[in-house]
Amino acid sequence: MNRIFTEWYRNKGKDFNITNNTAFDQAYFHGRGIFTEISQVVDEIFTTYITKPDIRQPLFSQYSDGVRVKREGWLSQWGSKDLADKGYAVIDILKNYYGPSVYLDNAQKVAGIPRSYPGTALKLGSTGDAVRTIQTQLNSIANNYPAIGKQAVDGVFGQATDSAVRTFQQVFNLTVDGIVGLATWYKISEVYVAVEKLAAA
Repeated sequence: MNRIFTEWYRNKGKDFNITNNTAFDQAYFHGRGIFTEISQVVDEIFTTYITKPDIRQPLFSQYSDGVRVKREGWLSQWGSKDLADKGYAVIDILKNYYGPSVYLDNAQKVAGIPRSYPGTALKLGSTGDAVRTIQTQLNSIANNYPAIGKQAVDGVFGQATDSAVRTFQQVFNLTVDGIVGLATWYKISEVYVAVEKLAAA
C-alpha cells in the first residue's frame, strides 16, 4: 500500500505504480497455487497498515530473513519470530524495528490506484485541497531545508507559498517559475516521502 499511496515510482518519473519484481515489490503470478490459510490471513489483514502519528500514509516496511541477509532498519523475518517466541505482541515487534511511535491502523476501503496530481498546475491565486497538500509537504520539507521557509496551511496559494515553491525549485534544480506543475508536484512528493521516512529505496 505504501508504494501506491506515496506514488513512489511516479515520484521517480516512472509511468507505472508498482513492479512485479521481488527485488523491489512482491511479485504476483496469476494462476499460481497458494495455501488456503495464507489467503484467509491476507483477507483478514489486507486493510491493516503500519503508520505513525501525524501522517496519513502507510509506512514502507521492508524485511529480510535476518540470517542470510541482514539489513539495518529492516524487519528481520527470523528475528521477529524469536521476539514472538518470547511473547512479544505484533505491535511490540513492529516497534522494535520501526520505532516506538508506530501503530497499526485500518483503511476503510482499498480500491483503485490514486493519482495525487490535481491535473491542473497550481500557481499564485490557486486555492483548494491540492494547495493545502503542497503547503503541508513544503512545511515538512522546510524542517530539513530551512531556506524554503514555512507558511500557513490555508489552501491559498499566496506570496509565502509562491516563495516556498520557487526556493524548492531552485534547491532541487527545477525550472524556477513558482508553478507547481507535474514535475514540481511529484518532486515535492518525493522529497516529502524521504524526509518523513515514509518509504525506503
